[in-house]
Amino acid sequence: MSLLDHLRRRVASEGPLSVQDVMADALTHPRFGYYATRDPFGADGDFVTAPEVSQMFGELIGLWAAVVWQQIGAPAPVRLVELGPGRGTLMADALRAARPVPGFLEAADLHLVEASPALRQAQARTLSGHAPAWHDDIASVPDGPAIVIANEFFDALPIAQLVRAESGWRERRLAFDPASGAPVWTLTPGASPLAALLDPAVQATARPGDVAEVSPVSLSVADALARRIAGVGGAALVIDYGHAASAAGDSLQAVKAHAYADVLATLGEADLTAHVDFAALARAVEQAGASAHGPVTQAAFLTTLGVAQRAESLCAGASAVQARDVRAAMARLIGAGEMGTLFKVAAWTARGAPVPPGFET
Repeated sequence: MSLLDHLRRRVASEGPLSVQDVMADALTHPRFGYYATRDPFGADGDFVTAPEVSQMFGELIGLWAAVVWQQIGAPAPVRLVELGPGRGTLMADALRAARPVPGFLEAADLHLVEASPALRQAQARTLSGHAPAWHDDIASVPDGPAIVIANEFFDALPIAQLVRAESGWRERRLAFDPASGAPVWTLTPGASPLAALLDPAVQATARPGDVAEVSPVSLSVADALARRIAGVGGAALVIDYGHAASAAGDSLQAVKAHAYADVLATLGEADLTAHVDFAALARAVEQAGASAHGPVTQAAFLTTLGVAQRAESLCAGASAVQARDVRAAMARLIGAGEMGTLFKVAAWTARGAPVPPGFET
Protein backbone atom coordinates (compact mmCIF):
# COMPACT_ATOMS: atom_id res chain seq x y z
CA MET A 1 0.00 0.00 0.00
CA SER A 2 1.27 3.47 -0.90
CA LEU A 3 0.35 7.01 0.12
CA LEU A 4 -1.78 7.33 -3.04
CA ASP A 5 -3.63 4.13 -2.13
CA HIS A 6 -4.23 5.55 1.33
CA LEU A 7 -5.53 8.82 -0.12
CA ARG A 8 -7.78 6.95 -2.58
CA ARG A 9 -9.35 5.06 0.31
CA ARG A 10 -9.90 8.29 2.21
CA VAL A 11 -11.51 9.98 -0.79
CA ALA A 12 -13.73 6.93 -1.36
CA SER A 13 -15.00 7.06 2.22
CA GLU A 14 -14.87 10.79 3.00
CA GLY A 15 -15.14 12.54 -0.36
CA PRO A 16 -12.58 14.94 -1.83
CA LEU A 17 -9.85 15.88 0.68
CA SER A 18 -8.80 19.39 1.62
CA VAL A 19 -5.26 20.54 0.86
CA GLN A 20 -4.77 20.54 4.64
CA ASP A 21 -5.50 16.81 4.82
CA VAL A 22 -3.32 16.07 1.81
CA MET A 23 -0.34 17.98 3.21
CA ALA A 24 -0.70 16.38 6.64
CA ASP A 25 -0.75 12.85 5.23
CA ALA A 26 1.94 13.51 2.62
CA LEU A 27 4.36 14.92 5.19
CA THR A 28 3.66 13.26 8.54
CA HIS A 29 1.61 10.08 8.05
CA PRO A 30 3.40 7.59 10.36
CA ARG A 31 3.74 4.97 7.59
CA PHE A 32 3.73 6.86 4.29
CA GLY A 33 4.68 10.44 5.20
CA TYR A 34 7.70 12.15 3.68
CA TYR A 35 9.28 13.10 7.02
CA ALA A 36 8.49 9.76 8.63
CA THR A 37 10.50 7.81 6.10
CA ARG A 38 13.72 9.77 5.44
CA ASP A 39 16.27 12.41 6.38
CA PRO A 40 15.57 15.06 3.70
CA PHE A 41 18.40 17.47 4.52
CA GLY A 42 21.74 18.18 2.88
CA ALA A 43 23.35 17.57 -0.50
CA ASP A 44 22.16 13.95 -0.56
CA GLY A 45 18.62 14.93 0.41
CA ASP A 46 16.06 17.22 -1.17
CA PHE A 47 16.90 20.65 0.28
CA VAL A 48 19.36 22.57 2.44
CA THR A 49 18.34 24.84 5.32
CA ALA A 50 20.29 27.75 6.79
CA PRO A 51 21.81 25.75 9.69
CA GLU A 52 23.31 23.37 7.13
CA VAL A 53 24.73 26.29 5.13
CA SER A 54 26.88 27.60 7.97
CA GLN A 55 27.49 27.29 11.68
CA MET A 56 27.17 31.08 11.88
CA PHE A 57 23.39 30.84 11.59
CA GLY A 58 22.88 28.69 14.67
CA GLU A 59 25.59 30.49 16.62
CA LEU A 60 23.89 33.86 16.22
CA ILE A 61 20.53 32.39 17.19
CA GLY A 62 22.10 30.87 20.30
CA LEU A 63 23.45 34.26 21.34
CA TRP A 64 20.05 35.81 20.55
CA ALA A 65 18.38 33.29 22.86
CA ALA A 66 20.88 33.98 25.64
CA VAL A 67 20.37 37.75 25.43
CA VAL A 68 16.59 37.34 25.44
CA TRP A 69 16.92 35.09 28.50
CA GLN A 70 18.80 37.90 30.24
CA GLN A 71 16.17 40.43 29.10
CA ILE A 72 13.35 38.44 30.71
CA GLY A 73 15.17 38.15 34.03
CA ALA A 74 17.30 35.02 33.53
CA PRO A 75 14.68 32.53 34.79
CA ALA A 76 15.93 29.11 35.85
CA PRO A 77 14.83 26.82 34.46
CA VAL A 78 13.89 28.20 31.07
CA ARG A 79 12.41 25.85 28.50
CA LEU A 80 14.56 26.08 25.39
CA VAL A 81 12.29 24.75 22.66
CA GLU A 82 12.89 24.14 18.97
CA LEU A 83 10.02 23.37 16.63
CA GLY A 84 11.03 21.10 13.76
CA PRO A 85 14.72 20.82 14.69
CA GLY A 86 15.92 19.05 11.53
CA ARG A 87 19.09 17.14 12.35
CA GLY A 88 19.69 19.19 15.50
CA THR A 89 22.38 21.24 13.76
CA LEU A 90 20.95 24.66 14.62
CA MET A 91 20.53 23.79 18.30
CA ALA A 92 24.00 22.26 18.59
CA ASP A 93 25.57 25.42 17.16
CA ALA A 94 23.35 27.61 19.33
CA LEU A 95 24.27 25.85 22.56
CA ARG A 96 27.97 25.92 21.75
CA ALA A 97 27.88 29.67 21.01
CA ALA A 98 25.87 30.45 24.16
CA ARG A 99 28.20 28.53 26.48
CA PRO A 100 30.15 31.66 27.57
CA VAL A 101 26.96 33.39 28.80
CA PRO A 102 27.01 32.85 32.58
CA GLY A 103 24.21 30.58 33.77
CA PHE A 104 22.40 30.13 30.47
CA LEU A 105 23.26 26.51 29.72
CA GLU A 106 22.64 25.56 33.34
CA ALA A 107 19.19 27.14 33.15
CA ALA A 108 18.28 25.82 29.69
CA ASP A 109 15.96 22.80 29.72
CA LEU A 110 16.00 21.49 26.14
CA HIS A 111 12.79 20.37 24.41
CA LEU A 112 12.36 19.38 20.76
CA VAL A 113 9.01 19.25 18.98
CA GLU A 114 9.48 16.67 16.24
CA ALA A 115 7.06 14.24 14.56
CA SER A 116 9.60 12.27 12.51
CA PRO A 117 11.16 9.16 14.10
CA ALA A 118 14.02 9.31 11.59
CA LEU A 119 14.85 12.89 12.46
CA ARG A 120 14.54 12.23 16.19
CA GLN A 121 17.33 9.69 15.81
CA ALA A 122 19.51 12.24 14.01
CA GLN A 123 18.79 14.85 16.70
CA ALA A 124 19.69 12.37 19.44
CA ARG A 125 23.10 11.83 17.84
CA THR A 126 23.77 15.54 17.29
CA LEU A 127 22.61 16.61 20.76
CA SER A 128 23.74 13.58 22.76
CA GLY A 129 25.42 15.73 25.40
CA HIS A 130 22.39 17.91 26.12
CA ALA A 131 19.66 15.44 27.22
CA PRO A 132 16.80 16.76 25.06
CA ALA A 133 13.19 15.72 25.61
CA TRP A 134 10.98 15.13 22.57
CA HIS A 135 7.35 16.10 22.02
CA ASP A 136 4.75 15.62 19.32
CA ASP A 137 3.47 19.16 19.86
CA ILE A 138 4.05 22.25 21.97
CA ALA A 139 1.21 21.40 24.37
CA SER A 140 3.26 18.75 26.21
CA VAL A 141 6.28 20.98 26.87
CA PRO A 142 6.40 21.60 30.64
CA ASP A 143 5.08 24.89 32.01
CA GLY A 144 7.34 27.83 32.68
CA PRO A 145 9.11 30.58 30.74
CA ALA A 146 10.13 29.40 27.29
CA ILE A 147 12.36 30.57 24.46
CA VAL A 148 11.07 28.97 21.27
CA ILE A 149 12.96 28.70 17.97
CA ALA A 150 11.06 27.89 14.77
CA ASN A 151 13.27 27.83 11.68
CA GLU A 152 11.47 26.64 8.54
CA PHE A 153 8.71 25.15 10.67
CA PHE A 154 5.58 27.09 9.73
CA ASP A 155 6.10 26.65 5.96
CA ALA A 156 5.47 22.90 6.32
CA LEU A 157 2.26 23.24 8.35
CA PRO A 158 -0.88 22.39 6.36
CA ILE A 159 -2.71 25.11 4.46
CA ALA A 160 -6.15 25.36 2.90
CA GLN A 161 -6.45 26.86 -0.57
CA LEU A 162 -9.46 28.94 -1.56
CA VAL A 163 -10.37 29.90 -5.11
CA ARG A 164 -12.43 33.01 -5.76
CA ALA A 165 -15.61 32.28 -7.70
CA GLU A 166 -18.48 34.55 -8.68
CA SER A 167 -20.47 33.15 -5.74
CA GLY A 168 -17.69 33.43 -3.14
CA TRP A 169 -14.61 31.49 -2.06
CA ARG A 170 -14.63 27.76 -2.83
CA GLU A 171 -12.11 25.35 -1.29
CA ARG A 172 -9.65 23.37 -3.41
CA ARG A 173 -9.77 19.65 -2.72
CA LEU A 174 -8.13 16.44 -3.92
CA ALA A 175 -10.07 13.86 -5.91
CA PHE A 176 -9.16 11.06 -8.31
CA ASP A 177 -10.00 11.01 -12.00
CA PRO A 178 -12.50 8.18 -12.62
CA ALA A 179 -10.94 7.29 -15.99
CA SER A 180 -7.21 7.43 -15.25
CA GLY A 181 -7.20 7.08 -11.48
CA ALA A 182 -4.77 10.01 -11.27
CA PRO A 183 -5.05 12.58 -8.46
CA VAL A 184 -6.67 15.85 -9.55
CA TRP A 185 -7.71 19.09 -7.89
CA THR A 186 -11.39 19.94 -7.66
CA LEU A 187 -13.48 22.57 -5.85
CA THR A 188 -16.23 22.42 -3.27
CA PRO A 189 -19.63 23.19 -4.80
CA GLY A 190 -20.41 25.86 -2.25
CA ALA A 191 -18.66 28.68 -0.44
CA SER A 192 -16.09 27.77 2.23
CA PRO A 193 -16.39 29.04 5.81
CA LEU A 194 -12.57 29.28 5.86
CA ALA A 195 -12.92 32.51 3.89
CA ALA A 196 -13.59 34.18 7.24
CA LEU A 197 -9.86 33.77 8.00
CA LEU A 198 -8.77 35.78 4.97
CA ASP A 199 -7.34 39.26 5.40
CA PRO A 200 -10.01 41.89 4.55
CA ALA A 201 -7.68 43.46 1.97
CA VAL A 202 -7.37 40.12 0.16
CA GLN A 203 -11.14 39.71 0.28
CA ALA A 204 -11.68 43.20 -1.16
CA THR A 205 -9.22 42.96 -4.06
CA ALA A 206 -9.59 39.34 -5.20
CA ARG A 207 -10.91 38.61 -8.67
CA PRO A 208 -12.54 35.41 -9.95
CA GLY A 209 -9.93 32.70 -10.33
CA ASP A 210 -7.58 34.14 -7.70
CA VAL A 211 -6.19 31.69 -5.14
CA ALA A 212 -5.72 32.57 -1.49
CA GLU A 213 -4.31 30.48 1.33
CA VAL A 214 -5.06 30.19 5.02
CA SER A 215 -3.47 27.94 7.62
CA PRO A 216 -5.71 27.22 10.61
CA VAL A 217 -2.99 24.94 12.02
CA SER A 218 -0.40 27.75 11.88
CA LEU A 219 -2.79 30.20 13.51
CA SER A 220 -3.50 27.67 16.26
CA VAL A 221 0.23 27.17 16.94
CA ALA A 222 0.84 30.93 16.98
CA ASP A 223 -2.10 31.40 19.36
CA ALA A 224 -0.83 28.70 21.74
CA LEU A 225 2.72 30.12 21.77
CA ALA A 226 1.48 33.67 22.29
CA ARG A 227 -0.81 32.70 25.15
CA ARG A 228 2.03 30.84 26.83
CA ILE A 229 4.46 33.74 26.39
CA ALA A 230 1.88 36.27 27.59
CA GLY A 231 1.06 34.12 30.60
CA VAL A 232 4.43 32.90 31.91
CA GLY A 233 7.02 34.85 29.91
CA GLY A 234 9.52 34.06 27.23
CA ALA A 235 9.84 34.69 23.51
CA ALA A 236 9.56 32.98 20.15
CA LEU A 237 11.78 33.47 17.10
CA VAL A 238 10.22 32.53 13.75
CA ILE A 239 12.38 32.30 10.61
CA ASP A 240 10.80 31.26 7.34
CA TYR A 241 10.12 32.27 3.78
CA GLY A 242 6.89 34.05 3.04
CA HIS A 243 4.96 37.31 2.90
CA ALA A 244 5.36 40.26 5.24
CA ALA A 245 1.83 41.31 4.26
CA SER A 246 -1.14 39.06 3.49
CA ALA A 247 -1.64 38.57 -0.25
CA ALA A 248 -3.44 36.28 -2.67
CA GLY A 249 -1.46 33.67 -4.56
CA ASP A 250 -0.88 29.93 -4.94
CA SER A 251 2.39 29.18 -3.11
CA LEU A 252 2.03 25.42 -2.55
CA GLN A 253 5.17 23.77 -3.88
CA ALA A 254 6.98 20.46 -3.90
CA VAL A 255 10.78 20.13 -3.75
CA LYS A 256 12.65 16.95 -4.63
CA ALA A 257 16.41 16.58 -5.22
CA HIS A 258 16.91 20.34 -4.83
CA ALA A 259 14.46 21.17 -7.63
CA TYR A 260 10.78 22.04 -7.84
CA ALA A 261 8.50 19.12 -8.65
CA ASP A 262 4.86 18.56 -9.52
CA VAL A 263 2.86 18.46 -6.30
CA LEU A 264 0.40 15.73 -7.29
CA ALA A 265 3.01 13.59 -9.07
CA THR A 266 5.31 13.37 -6.05
CA LEU A 267 2.98 13.04 -3.06
CA GLY A 268 4.91 11.42 -0.22
CA GLU A 269 8.17 11.58 -2.19
CA ALA A 270 8.84 15.35 -2.03
CA ASP A 271 8.77 18.09 0.55
CA LEU A 272 5.57 20.15 0.49
CA THR A 273 5.62 23.74 1.68
CA ALA A 274 3.76 27.02 1.33
CA HIS A 275 4.76 30.61 1.95
CA VAL A 276 4.18 31.80 5.51
CA ASP A 277 1.73 34.66 6.01
CA PHE A 278 3.60 36.63 8.68
CA ALA A 279 0.87 39.24 8.91
CA ALA A 280 -1.76 36.60 9.71
CA LEU A 281 0.49 35.10 12.40
CA ALA A 282 1.10 38.55 13.89
CA ARG A 283 -2.63 39.20 14.10
CA ALA A 284 -3.12 35.90 15.93
CA VAL A 285 -0.27 36.71 18.33
CA GLU A 286 -1.59 40.17 19.14
CA GLN A 287 -5.13 38.86 19.62
CA ALA A 288 -3.76 36.28 22.08
CA GLY A 289 -2.21 39.02 24.23
CA ALA A 290 1.45 38.98 23.17
CA SER A 291 3.51 41.41 21.08
CA ALA A 292 4.69 40.71 17.53
CA HIS A 293 7.97 42.21 16.28
CA GLY A 294 8.91 42.32 12.62
CA PRO A 295 9.09 40.67 10.27
CA VAL A 296 12.48 41.86 9.08
CA THR A 297 14.50 40.23 6.34
CA GLN A 298 16.93 37.49 7.30
CA ALA A 299 19.68 39.71 5.89
CA ALA A 300 18.79 42.59 8.20
CA PHE A 301 18.41 40.29 11.22
CA LEU A 302 21.71 38.45 10.80
CA THR A 303 23.58 41.64 9.91
CA THR A 304 22.33 43.35 13.06
CA LEU A 305 23.40 40.34 15.11
CA GLY A 306 26.92 40.53 13.66
CA VAL A 307 27.18 37.88 10.96
CA ALA A 308 29.89 39.84 9.11
CA GLN A 309 32.02 40.11 12.23
CA ARG A 310 31.55 36.40 12.97
CA ALA A 311 32.54 35.56 9.40
CA GLU A 312 35.75 37.56 9.67
CA SER A 313 36.52 35.88 12.99
CA LEU A 314 36.18 32.47 11.34
CA CYS A 315 38.33 33.60 8.42
CA ALA A 316 41.15 34.75 10.68
CA GLY A 317 43.78 32.05 10.59
CA ALA A 318 41.77 29.93 8.14
CA SER A 319 43.16 28.70 4.86
CA ALA A 320 42.29 30.56 1.69
CA VAL A 321 39.83 27.83 0.70
CA GLN A 322 38.16 27.83 4.13
CA ALA A 323 37.88 31.62 4.14
CA ARG A 324 36.32 31.54 0.68
CA ASP A 325 33.76 28.99 1.88
CA VAL A 326 32.89 31.09 4.95
CA ARG A 327 32.29 34.19 2.87
CA ALA A 328 30.29 32.22 0.31
CA ALA A 329 28.10 30.86 3.11
CA MET A 330 27.53 34.36 4.47
CA ALA A 331 26.55 35.56 1.01
CA ARG A 332 24.04 32.74 0.75
CA LEU A 333 22.55 33.59 4.14
CA ILE A 334 22.18 37.34 3.59
CA GLY A 335 22.44 37.88 -0.19
CA ALA A 336 19.56 39.65 -1.92
CA GLY A 337 19.42 36.95 -4.57
CA GLU A 338 19.74 34.17 -2.00
CA MET A 339 18.10 33.62 1.40
CA GLY A 340 18.62 37.17 2.61
CA THR A 341 15.39 38.71 1.33
CA LEU A 342 13.21 35.67 0.65
CA PHE A 343 13.41 34.63 4.31
CA LYS A 344 11.81 36.78 6.99
CA VAL A 345 12.31 36.83 10.77
CA ALA A 346 9.70 37.66 13.41
CA ALA A 347 9.79 37.60 17.20
CA TRP A 348 6.94 37.29 19.68
CA THR A 349 7.29 38.51 23.28
CA ALA A 350 5.18 39.33 26.28
CA ARG A 351 3.69 42.82 26.20
CA GLY A 352 5.98 45.33 27.84
CA ALA A 353 9.05 43.11 27.46
CA PRO A 354 12.21 44.67 25.98
CA VAL A 355 12.49 44.64 22.19
CA PRO A 356 14.54 41.54 21.33
CA PRO A 357 17.85 41.82 19.45
CA GLY A 358 17.49 42.35 15.71
CA PHE A 359 14.19 44.21 15.94
CA GLU A 360 15.28 47.53 17.44
CA THR A 361 14.34 49.61 14.40
